[in-house]
Amino acid sequence: MYPELFRIGNFPINTYGVLLALGLVLALFTAARLAVRDGLPKERIYDLGLWTILGGLLGSKILMIFTEDHVQVLSLDFLRSGGVYFGGFVGGFVTLVALIRLYGLPFWKVGDAFAPGVALGQALGRQGCFSAGCCWGKPTTLPWGVHFTEAGHANTGVPIYGTDGSDLFLHPTQLYESFTMLAVFILLVYFHRRKKFDGQILLAYGIIYSVFRFLVEFVRDDPRGDILGITSATGLSTSQLISLVVAVVAIVLFFRFRGRGTAGAEEMKSES
Repeated sequence: MYPELFRIGNFPINTYGVLLALGLVLALFTAARLAVRDGLPKERIYDLGLWTILGGLLGSKILMIFTEDHVQVLSLDFLRSGGVYFGGFVGGFVTLVALIRLYGLPFWKVGDAFAPGVALGQALGRQGCFSAGCCWGKPTTLPWGVHFTEAGHANTGVPIYGTDGSDLFLHPTQLYESFTMLAVFILLVYFHRRKKFDGQILLAYGIIYSVFRFLVEFVRDDPRGDILGITSATGLSTSQLISLVVAVVAIVLFFRFRGRGTAGAEEMKSES
């Protein structure tokens, strides 16, 4: 709940930006370490990671434009915003696929190296969201409900008072995701040493995160727009619909690859 760490002159150093940058650096370092374990060139992984980060940032901004109302593209707030996660996921994934094909690297091995790092980056990034006061949850009477500060309200518009003027306590959805993804990071690193087929770690991440995101959306309460009328037509958010698609695809591929073993994943790659 500290949106701003300090200032250099009149320029604010935001907690969100620092934690997001730290998460990206640690994610890239983790991916490189795991890639070496699978016999992949560390230098190429760093190269892939930097371009994937740029593609992810671009994708998150593009989806933000389509899902959020009154977005001022040519503004400092737009540049500082993290955007919409699933847009970043798709943008980063497309960039990664294109560069893997360009460099001639094995897709599923690279994906397995990157997946734990992505989870770690999310864990730190959502701590940044919590500090900034964005991505907040619905009001709750649970003992771990959080009351944001005036600084958080001024920064993101997070509600801090109820209709009766009393302090408003919200689901800490940012912390739900942060702690969950930290646990997922540990789990994926553990299974990376014991994986039975290439693609297992990436697909496990896709399944776990999609299911979690689908569920946590029920207690999210920040305004995120209604792209193509999805929410009004289905009662589900845009992120929930994307979660369903990703989960179904990941589950189908997971069981298909598990039946074929490592060779099956590589065969699938060559077929595509």
